Amino acid sequence: MGVGGKRNVIDENPKDERYVYDIDVQGITYNRDQKTLLSDVTWRVRKGEHWALLGLNGSGKTTLLNMITGYIWPTRGSVAVLGETYGTVDLRELRKSIGWVSSSLQEKLHASDRTQYVVLSGKFATIGLYDKPDDDDFEQAAELMRQLGCAHLWDRPYQTCSQGEKQKVLIARALMASPKLLILDEPCNGLDLFARETLLGGIEALGAQADAPTFVYVTHHTEEILPMFGHTLLLRRGEVFDAGATTALLTEERLSRFFELPVDVHWRQGRAWLSPRES
Repeated sequence: MGVGGKRNVIDENPKDERYVYDIDVQGITYNRDQKTLLSDVTWRVRKGEHWALLGLNGSGKTTLLNMITGYIWPTRGSVAVLGETYGTVDLRELRKSIGWVSSSLQEKLHASDRTQYVVLSGKFATIGLYDKPDDDDFEQAAELMRQLGCAHLWDRPYQTCSQGEKQKVLIARALMASPKLLILDEPCNGLDLFARETLLGGIEALGAQADAPTFVYVTHHTEEILPMFGHTLLLRRGEVFDAGATTALLTEERLSRFFELPVDVHWRQGRAWLSPRES
């Protein structure tokens, strides 16, 4: 048993898990309004790997995420997620195995909904709860909220929660469907230092579970990249700048070239803290 009390799907259906990569994008380019937003991007995430996706605003992170979740289509190249090649699969069904937490989702939710119903709606991939959950669903929602340290929010109107509390509820919502891939799109945006560290602690605890989904953590702050994210993709101006082991990439020399400004890197507790280099 694992996240939310659900048995690992890989154990139950080994014949369905013969693929190697949870994400496999090959040479994707995306043009829109005579602009190239992604150019020849190739990225592979093996099952069980946890990746950080690092890039400044406008680097193409959101475009790449929309490509991976099948909401936009590449001008060139191929996309395969969880062993399914896009163009040959029902994306509506595949998306049930992909959790995506983003600030844009907060704006779509019904603010007056109680937190447990926001979490429960994740099982049905709906905005608002229209299906009838059973007792097991309520137990799973309660367990997920407990794991994320937000059980005290049960029966609270979503709109009364703080930004950090809302993010925890959204992560619990994403986990309700027992996804195989969980994308956290800048989940610490708008959080103060203490709320950020609390949320990151919850993410780290989830990632340590034996049956955790594959995590992709999207950010433009290196200090948010936890030790659990053993691999990092550096995206700049719609192109892959570099990809590989996090500790090898988050160096002063590489990051200075990546950000095109000299920076100092200080490692504390397995995390890289960045500061502009004094002249």
